[in-house]
Amino acid sequence: MKRLIVALDFQTLDEAVSMARPLVDEVAGFKVGLELFSGAGPQAITRVAALGPPVFADMKLHDIPNTVAGAARAIASAGARWVTVHASGGREMLEAAVSGMGDPGVLAVTVLTSMIDPDLEQVGISSGLETQVVALAALAEGAGVEGLVCAPGEVAAVRSKGIYIPVFTPAIRMTPTNDDQKRTGTPVEAVSAGADYLVVGRPVTRAPDPVAAAREITESITQIG
Repeated sequence: MKRLIVALDFQTLDEAVSMARPLVDEVAGFKVGLELFSGAGPQAITRVAALGPPVFADMKLHDIPNTVAGAARAIASAGARWVTVHASGGREMLEAAVSGMGDPGVLAVTVLTSMIDPDLEQVGISSGLETQVVALAALAEGAGVEGLVCAPGEVAAVRSKGIYIPVFTPAIRMTPTNDDQKRTGTPVEAVSAGADYLVVGRPVTRAPDPVAAAREITESITQIG
């Protein structure tokens, strides 16, 4: 099973496709995020999807249910296999996204990897990071989403609560570090905790040899279940 999803965080579609094309045989999918989508529009999804691997449309939708349903429907029509939606939008919004997306899957974002406890407290959440992630994961599972997005450090807590839908884990680094992603982890840490897919950007796309970097990540987790 391929687990690597490479994030095409570029400003232009030509840059993104040039990066993606040599990686087609190495990945489980490509991520089209807000940066690329803002510059190229829905054709970013369509053109990347045409390369073969499925597209993870990281739109992080968060709006009233009707608007989210319509947006999810449009993103699916552009060719996305998955679209992300903020679980904090609530059950009705999540269910609307699932209805709008149809067969392709909705992925519920729990807590952004750029946030830690003090950041949550600033927006009125005092229950603690792990508690919040688990609560949102349970809510999202109940709403019928296909999978979850959470940082490496919370995957085990989600699994411990009997939540077994697929987990997509961003903020992956080959060595532990903190940058604008405050809650990072290595590929081995994430997969050992129960992650199904690793969403990786800079460690691959900024590597001198992106194909070799992708293979290094895959090889590092080969012996894990």
